[in-house]
Amino acid sequence: MHDRGARREAGGRDAARTATTLTFDGGRRATVTDDPLHITPRFSGDTVDVAHYADVEARERFLADTFGSRHQLWDTPDVFRFDPGSRKLVGAGVQMPYVSAMSETSDRLPTLPSVRRGGLRADEVRDFRHEMCTVLCRAPGDTVLICLRDLDVLDEPLDARIGIAPDVSLLVRRGAVVGWTLTDPARYLTTAYAAPDPAPPSSATRRLLTECLDLITEPVVDDLVDGDPSALARLSAADAALRAQPEDRHRAAALLELIATYVDDYGSA
Repeated sequence: MHDRGARREAGGRDAARTATTLTFDGGRRATVTDDPLHITPRFSGDTVDVAHYADVEARERFLADTFGSRHQLWDTPDVFRFDPGSRKLVGAGVQMPYVSAMSETSDRLPTLPSVRRGGLRADEVRDFRHEMCTVLCRAPGDTVLICLRDLDVLDEPLDARIGIAPDVSLLVRRGAVVGWTLTDPARYLTTAYAAPDPAPPSSATRRLLTECLDLITEPVVDDLVDGDPSALARLSAADAALRAQPEDRHRAAALLELIATYVDDYGSA
């Protein structure tokens, strides 16, 4: 009885620490604050960006004026940028797993903790590297995209879900950042650097987001590569529907870019 009580007490202390301090790759630590980012995320289909910059030049200035994790040449980890004065998180950019050759899609869904809204303050002014996620979990209807470091994350409960921006959360296990979520991804679809349409997405856009994600993830993407006629027909139909869609043009353009490589490579097969 005493041992079980001690374990419960230790577990409570560990959970409390997890809720207040996060660890990124390389042991870089950040404290959870009470002020999340008030920036609307942009979902291009390949990445989720939470930052104010609106073009390449502004992005480069933003990176030069901040510290943290960033892309370097052909190395493309997830991006978390902090202000060197306050050490507060001021922007982030995370990649969808299917941009990596090592990616997987899982039918298993982790049990997500309730969102605790909060910002982050780095413990020290120092650059680091944070590996992108490799596993995509899709909730029914793609109402939530759940991206995980690896399949092992599914073996144990998550400790916390820190909402760093509207509908964008970091997933935490044993104090470490092991993934992230985007709620209602269709709402935030847009092309690079453009602000998402403030109007709600149409039902057609929601359906086409799901269809496009089906087309670029297993098992359908394997059928495309193999030249399966039904998969090729689905790709052609999605491309045509997006081009003909009268509403949600920014969102439709983002989805067209998402499947463009597949259309170019397999659309005429």
